[in-house]
This record gives sequence, C-alpha cells and structure tokens, in this order.
Amino acid sequence: MNLSYWEYTSWFTNVDFTIVGSGIVGLNCALQLRKQHPTAKIVVLEKGILPQGASTKNAGFACFGSLSEILDDLNSHSEEEVINLVKRRCNGLQLLRETLGDTTIDYQALGGYELFTENDAELYETCLTKKDQINQLLFSVFDGNVFSEVANTFQFQQIQSNYIFNQFEGQIDTGKMMYALLEKIRSNNIQILNSVSVDAFSETGNAVQVHTNHFDFYTKKLLIATNGFASQLLEEKVKPARAQVIITEPIPNLHIKGTFHLDKGYYYFRNIDNRILFGGGRNLDFQGEETTEFAQTELIQQKLEGLLKTTILPNTAFEIAHRWSGIMGVGSQKKAIVKPLSNHVYCGVRLGGMGVAIGSLVGKELADLV
Repeated sequence: MNLSYWEYTSWFTNVDFTIVGSGIVGLNCALQLRKQHPTAKIVVLEKGILPQGASTKNAGFACFGSLSEILDDLNSHSEEEVINLVKRRCNGLQLLRETLGDTTIDYQALGGYELFTENDAELYETCLTKKDQINQLLFSVFDGNVFSEVANTFQFQQIQSNYIFNQFEGQIDTGKMMYALLEKIRSNNIQILNSVSVDAFSETGNAVQVHTNHFDFYTKKLLIATNGFASQLLEEKVKPARAQVIITEPIPNLHIKGTFHLDKGYYYFRNIDNRILFGGGRNLDFQGEETTEFAQTELIQQKLEGLLKTTILPNTAFEIAHRWSGIMGVGSQKKAIVKPLSNHVYCGVRLGGMGVAIGSLVGKELADLV
C-alpha cells in the first residue's frame, strides 16, 4: 500500500505510542496512556476486523480460580505466589467494573460452582478435605470464606453428589464489555486501525520502525499486547492455547444460573440469554490445541455436545446455535509477562486464560512501564 501525503501526515507522523492488539490489555493500556499523556498521538493496530485472540471470544467468567485449580497451582507455586495471583485477579476484576460499570458489562454475581465427574472421586474428596485450608489461605483477600459445599440443585448427572460453591464468582457479557471499551477508545481520541498485522519492528535511535502488512512507519514507543500470538513477534515463552466454544439456541425456562467448572476446569459453562454457553476440552489434545488457527475439531466438538446431553442438559432438548474458538496465551508460570524489552519496546502478554480477570490490570501496568 502506498500512503498518500494526507494519510501519512494525519495518521503516521509524530506517533507517540503504538499498541499492537486491540483486546482487553491493549485497549486498557491505551486508556491509561491517554490519562497520563492527554495530548499524545496514540495508535492501536489490530490484525482482525474485530479484536482477535480471546477478548471477544471468551466465556465471560468473572472468576479467579476454582478450588481444584488453586490446589494444583500450589504444586508449582508458593503459597505467597498463589495468594498474589488471586489478589491480582480480584483487583483486575474490580478495575474492569470500575472502568466500565456493572450495568454496562452486565455483571451478575450469581456465584460459581465446581463439578466433579463420577471418575473424579479422589479429586473431589481431596478438595473437600482441603477446602477449609484454602479458605483460610484466601481469607485475607476476601475477608470471608470463599468455598463451601452445596447440593446438586441443578440436577446435573454423572457427577459427584455435591458441588463446591464459590460465593464471590460472577459473570459478564463479553460483547458488551468490548463494545464499551471500544467506545471509550473513540471518545478519547485514540485511533484504531483494523486489518493491520505487524510483521516485525526495529529500533532506530529514539524511535521504533514498525513494519506492517500494508506500510511502515515510526513510533516513539511500541507496546505489544498480543497475548497468545506473542511468539510471532517476541522471544518470550508464550504458547498459544486454543479454546473451542459452543452455545445453544434459547432453552425455555432454563433453570441453570451461574458459572460452572467441570473436570479440573478443563470444561466450563454458564447461562446467557436463556442459552448454555459451553467451552473447553483442550485436555483431549494439548498438542493439537497449541495453535493460533481459529477452527473447531471433531474430537472436541463431539465431546462438548456429548457432555451437554449426558451431564448438563440430560433431560432437555437443545440445538447448537453457534460454534467458535479463541486463542489464549499460556506458559509454565501463571504470572503474566509485563516488562520492558528495550528502551522503547514493552510487552504485556501470557494471561493464562484469565484475560477477563487480569486484562484491565495488565493493560494499566503495561502503560505504567513507559
């Protein structure tokens, strides 16, 4: 693409900050930079027509970790590290709610439930045994007990008799959240350019030359917020992790309300608009799902539909309305990577499937690095 004089001077001259990625992290980073630099020229580059990755494709869980996940994290993290992970997720969710408002994002504090399959009897008993210990560990974060045991009131089948209930978990409308963030971006005189992929970048003195699929330009600072796609631009250890999702047609008198984790959190579902949104199954093919390709596989789609029929909606007729996938960024540690890469380049990536919870906070921290 050959830029005209008008295009070059209006959009790509004297650019102060360029952000790669218009997801939760990138947009919150841009808003924070605007607060700090009211007159700066800020440009956001997005390779998709809409934000790619996971920001518009997630399940909308306002969560910070199920009991079994926290117990698993304690196998590879210290108690202090786990407490800090949970604190960051809670702080990030609070920042998201303050930034956009509960009504805007349709935040609902319906609680969260962890279900255990009939084959997970040992894990179920371990969670019950460790429940009080974890409640004590997290008491300073919530000023109350997080986890309790409740009966199977939603009449799911082929699971253990009771759930573990999390009174502090909630849910949001992902589409409304991202739409509201984009509206804030526009009202703060921040430019978003869609369908622009960053192929490479190089530092030249006091600036960074950005090479895209359409044109090259210079920016004073470059901030990379591409999460699961980070390895395409950076050497940071971030693996892509695809999550496949399905959603049903509306179900009359749907009685299921809340967010639900199943099989160590590898499956998750919730209610939305009298539908069931159901995702997961990455554990069926870890290697195959370590990809940046947006697609569905027969193996995982059949498993999702099968669990809907046998466990979640065993006595209810349903039809699948939509199928999609999103790309997360994961690694050996749960802590996000937020750091300067040089004097002019910074990154905020590897959100570990907790983008809704920590995306706002990581975006703010990324801007604060500058």
